[in-house]
Amino acid sequence: MTAADPSMPTLAATVLQSPEPLALARFYGALTGWSVHEDDPTWARIRPADGPGLSVQYEPAYVAPTWPGTEDAPGMQLHLDFQVEDLPAAVARAERLGARQAEYQPQEDVRVLLDPDGHPFCLFLPGA
Repeated sequence: MTAADPSMPTLAATVLQSPEPLALARFYGALTGWSVHEDDPTWARIRPADGPGLSVQYEPAYVAPTWPGTEDAPGMQLHLDFQVEDLPAAVARAERLGARQAEYQPQEDVRVLLDPDGHPFCLFLPGA
């Protein structure tokens, strides 16, 4: 909340669903260097030193989105964007942690990857 308008919301986190919340939280914690907070087996948080972070919620019926979406398969409803200084090195690091590159890559200075649960996320260079 802000002092100027106490009814104005403040983003606290983006929540991803996963059949294994702690494993996905550890992936994003390793990817970003953020702290992982293990609340319970159904919920985990990943936080930077300041600002909003990510949370991962247990979803036993989770189905990975399709990138790009099709008429017959669920498309992504959101994705995460992470700016990097060295795109090839960042992609290689993400792959070592368990991500894989999506087949469809619409831009040269952006790489679409899929986290271990299949959520799309992007690594991009400044100015992309």
